[in-house]
Amino acid sequence: MDKIVLIEDDPGIRTVIRLALKGAGFASVCEADNGADGLALVLWEKPALVILDLMLPGMDGLAVCSTIRRTPSVSGTPIVMLTARSTEEDVVRGLELGADDYITKPFSKAILVARIKAALRRTS
Repeated sequence: MDKIVLIEDDPGIRTVIRLALKGAGFASVCEADNGADGLALVLWEKPALVILDLMLPGMDGLAVCSTIRRTPSVSGTPIVMLTARSTEEDVVRGLELGADDYITKPFSKAILVARIKAALRRTS
C-alpha cells in the first residue's frame, strides 16, 4: 500500500498510529519526531499522505504544512492534521493552510484509518 509519513513528537502516539496503519495494510510508515526532520522526510520520500501534529519541537506543524503546500514536488500530497489543538480557530487555520483533514486528540484509531483511506481515495 501507499507510503505514509508520520510527524509526531510523542513516541507513544507514533507507536499507536504505526500499529493501526500496519494493521490496516499500510506497510510503509516513515516517522519523524520534529517538524524539520519531518519536512525533510516528506521532501525525500514523496509520500502518498502525511499525518502531521501541530505542536512540534522546532518547526511547528503549521509551518511544515505551509512549506509542503508551497513545494511543487509535494504540494498535492494529502495532509491529515492530528493534534490536541481543538478550538474552532485552530481547525479553521489548519484547513486554510492546506490540511485536507483535521482530527483532534484523543482520537479513534478506526476513524483515523478511515479518514486516511478517504483522503487517499480523493487523490488517487
